[in-house]
Amino acid sequence: MTYPLYLLTTHLLVPAVFIRLLLKSRRSPQYRRRWSERLGFYPNPPPSKPIWIHTVSVGEFNAAKPLIKRLKENHPDIPLLITTTTPTGSAEVKTYPADLYHVYLPYDLPIAVNKFLRCWQPRLCIIFETEIWPVLFRKSAAAGIPIIMANARLSEKSARGYRHIKSLVADTLQRTTTIAAATKEDSARLVALGANTETITVMGNIKFDYQPPPSIKESAAHLRQQILGGTRPIWIAASTHEGEEEQILAAHAELLKQLPDALLILTPRHPERFDEVARLCDPAFNVIRRSTGQKCGSGTNLYLADTMGDLPLLYAAADAAFVGGSLVPIGGHNLIEPAAAGRAPVFGPHMHNFNEISQLLLAANGATQIANSHELAQQIEQLLLDSDRTSERGEKALNLVAQHRGATQLLIDIIDRQLDH
Repeated sequence: MTYPLYLLTTHLLVPAVFIRLLLKSRRSPQYRRRWSERLGFYPNPPPSKPIWIHTVSVGEFNAAKPLIKRLKENHPDIPLLITTTTPTGSAEVKTYPADLYHVYLPYDLPIAVNKFLRCWQPRLCIIFETEIWPVLFRKSAAAGIPIIMANARLSEKSARGYRHIKSLVADTLQRTTTIAAATKEDSARLVALGANTETITVMGNIKFDYQPPPSIKESAAHLRQQILGGTRPIWIAASTHEGEEEQILAAHAELLKQLPDALLILTPRHPERFDEVARLCDPAFNVIRRSTGQKCGSGTNLYLADTMGDLPLLYAAADAAFVGGSLVPIGGHNLIEPAAAGRAPVFGPHMHNFNEISQLLLAANGATQIANSHELAQQIEQLLLDSDRTSERGEKALNLVAQHRGATQLLIDIIDRQLDH
């Protein structure tokens, strides 16, 4: 695909994109709001020449937190602008305990991108993961804004898709200043798509630099004692998706036959599905919703985490952890959060978006992969019954995370060189 054809296609798709937002807003009203930002109109006066970090949604923003913390420490006078694409990403940014500017990323249309760049005048653009936007990259490079692709990852499946528009992707990648790839495999795939070998470097996965807040253990102990039920066995199923909760609930029902006092913390990935998942749990389980603030009684066997920003705390409060998006073909979610909490994660067969991390954890005996809900029930039962083995495996997961830290410092060095220019 050529650049002019891409422009024609994106302009023709604009009505369909807004119809899609309307449809999604039926579940999540936030999709109906702040449309002007998606077209490059911003009501509040911007800061002076911010560092601009784009994180598409919750997972990418959480991965960027170690970098954001370091940038606030090293460059307190430079404002930070965070863009996201999803309302859940926006909500997560608002929970961050430091001053950040946030707007939605404009759609990849010349008029919207030009308005965005004129309004904010960023001194540097940091794109997390692999968001390849031809107009955004072209206009930013033309304005003299350095573009850093941070923690750049590209699965084989995504690479195959991009090959159909290789000339457009190559032109876009060649407009970057630096591509900091997460792994050698990611680097090779990006080069095969046309990235300049002189601008690409293997940085390691910045997600390994995540560390829970120092107070998390104390807060988790308080949550267990005051809300969840003290010494009862507790497991969490995190970031779950449609078609997955049914399998998790089946596993929990099977587990309850062996451990009648077990408690499942269920955390759906998308907040617009909280009510839907609550209906799915009722009446088969005795459910308490976190948003109500109620305490779990002795008969409560399911705690629905229908709040945002609490996942690190809930991982620390649980004895065993399952990571969702893996029993259905989503590709999995971040395994480092539970591992950093000393929990050896359990996950299903669909982990193609986190293949490297999952394989490292499995090789270190710091994780377990299961095939279905029955195996999930068996594995969680073993983890809940054998606390010594569970602690040992959790320690192995935690050690693996510690061994792979350091990508944030490498990225800081790259950023500082650009800021010094």
